[in-house]
Amino acid sequence: MAEPERTQRRLRPAPLLFEPTTAAADPEHFFDLESVEDPRELLARATELTLAFRAATDRAIEFQAIAAAQLADPHRFDRLTPAAIAERAEWTEDYAKKMVEFGRGLLRGELRD
Repeated sequence: MAEPERTQRRLRPAPLLFEPTTAAADPEHFFDLESVEDPRELLARATELTLAFRAATDRAIEFQAIAAAQLADPHRFDRLTPAAIAERAEWTEDYAKKMVEFGRGLLRGELRD
């Protein structure tokens, strides 16, 4: 049951649009939400952004895990230890080990719960 829900979540979020540099430099500006006056519209758009950021975070973590697994692959002549991966990614060594295992699962085609 978790698989369809996960697939559905990946397809649902609104696309993240990059803000112009001048708008991003303004700390009061955030994806033009400050200009939305209708609270219903503001809630809807802010919710879309929240879902999009969550989905983007999930995908980025999956790519981190895949990269960690590839870097730790014992078949690579230049493989890295979990400690070296942890240092590069600013993780603890235990977390790096978990990410390597998670990445190996993703590379085998296993979905996470």
